[in-house]
Amino acid sequence: MADKTLDARGLTCPLPILKAKKAIGELPVGGTLEVLATDPGAREDFQAFCRTTGHALIEESEADGVLTVILRRSR
Repeated sequence: MADKTLDARGLTCPLPILKAKKAIGELPVGGTLEVLATDPGAREDFQAFCRTTGHALIEESEADGVLTVILRRSR
């Protein structure tokens, strides 16, 4: 279970990433953020986000067109 959930369903790039950046910044280091997204490019966007920010992508799954990613704040 994540510390916080961000529902970004229905939003298109770059909004899911921008909202996730803000939300993860509100968590303490080590905190986890669950993001729900329906944007077709969200999987690649979140992978790139983690590579560039240093946050960890803990888990990703997709069901019924909804991508769920769990991110851990690293700094």
